[in-house]
Amino acid sequence: MPALKRQRIRDPVHNLIPFGTDQFEHTLWQVIQTPPFQRLRRIRQLGFSEFVFPGATHTRFAHSIGVFHTARQLMRVIHDHIGADRTRQFGEHQAQVALAASLVHDIGHGMFSHAFEAVGKDLNLPMARHEAVSERLIRDSEIAGALNRTLGGGFANDVATLIGRKEPGNLYDAVVSSQFDADRLDYMQRDRLMTGVQSSGIDLTWLLANLEIASVRTGADEERSGEVETLVLGPKAALTAESYVLSLFHLYPNVYFHKTTRGAEAVFGALMRRLIRLVREGHTGNVGLPANHPILRFAQEPERLENATALDDLVFWGALPMLAEAEDQAIAGRANELRDRRLPECIDIRGMVEAALVRRNDEARASHRARLDLACANIVKSLRDWLVGLPGAVEPVLIDRQSRSPYKRYQDSDTPLNSILIKPAGMPAADMAELSPVIAGAEPFEICRAYISRGDSDARSQVENTIRTEIGRSTHGNP
Repeated sequence: MPALKRQRIRDPVHNLIPFGTDQFEHTLWQVIQTPPFQRLRRIRQLGFSEFVFPGATHTRFAHSIGVFHTARQLMRVIHDHIGADRTRQFGEHQAQVALAASLVHDIGHGMFSHAFEAVGKDLNLPMARHEAVSERLIRDSEIAGALNRTLGGGFANDVATLIGRKEPGNLYDAVVSSQFDADRLDYMQRDRLMTGVQSSGIDLTWLLANLEIASVRTGADEERSGEVETLVLGPKAALTAESYVLSLFHLYPNVYFHKTTRGAEAVFGALMRRLIRLVREGHTGNVGLPANHPILRFAQEPERLENATALDDLVFWGALPMLAEAEDQAIAGRANELRDRRLPECIDIRGMVEAALVRRNDEARASHRARLDLACANIVKSLRDWLVGLPGAVEPVLIDRQSRSPYKRYQDSDTPLNSILIKPAGMPAADMAELSPVIAGAEPFEICRAYISRGDSDARSQVENTIRTEIGRSTHGNP
């Protein structure tokens, strides 16, 4: 048998990412060569963000390889700590399953990733969920063949099971799925670099150098239901960990929740919802696509895996000129907005409400925030009720309401494996929110926006009148 060849990938974030000559890493190199993995070259990591940040054209292919590289660094920390203790044994199989999962964790993403997933949620399309597609591909595609051929018959199923879990099940899983996992550690660095934003930097070298393993209690309050080993950070990395959490949090207002990006996602969602509904009603001739087009095949049979995996960003961009000439004016209008970057105007509902509902002197901060949240919820409900009653196909107002918490405490999670734990000198590990007043006091970042087509004065009036009405009610109705 010829010697296995060492492979390397040059990466803008991590420099050289090597794949060794051992059987395991050679197998992962073979996974990269499969069509399902190569498909990730055609799906951009940040979807429509290049409308704002022209350099943000990096792909889920590059990100996935970067996640594997980072996971391997984390796993070496685990290996070194366990290897230094002769009473324990490193879980080689569990580690390999986690590393393989880190490489293929995004394999099921559809075109424009989360924007497509939102369409699937609106229309109840299971194959638009990337977790469902990932599990199917890992168990049944060429990926399964590559993994099982050399790593054992049940290896691919073990990888799919790990990815399908909502919470990490053990120390090794936490490398792939937690609040301090390889996924976040890669995309934070990669997205920051490719968008060009100067904030949100992290000191990964120092974090890794201060990473340890400790046993922490599982169970609530004083009940000691057991212990679990997990990754913890030493006391010297406490401030660096705090910076890590805040850096991730700041990426949301600066990049992921940028109003223009979200506006483009809203247009894409409106276009796809209209197209799929027309196809379901039998009006395929009105959408502008030929009968064998991948988007049309998915709209006709969205439950088929091969129809979901036939979609990627390039398929959509290639279809855009045809969609822009569709007989259906709603589809044509949305397609032209995306093609020409003539995106809808944004009305910041949350911003207007915050400016009007000033916090009263005797009002607690939490109560004031609840009052703002309720006002936004009422405005959104009123606008959606109005939209339901409108005739015609065009959605004159696209609503975008999202929330992002800076950190999920252990008490809000099912396991400490999902938390970021700090181990002060001579003391047991504790959730960082208990040690950092900055993290403990950080409030969720909320957006509540309406998007209206440029020049649509009727839609603008409806939105602004709805906001004014709710502000008046909130101001005078709650003395």
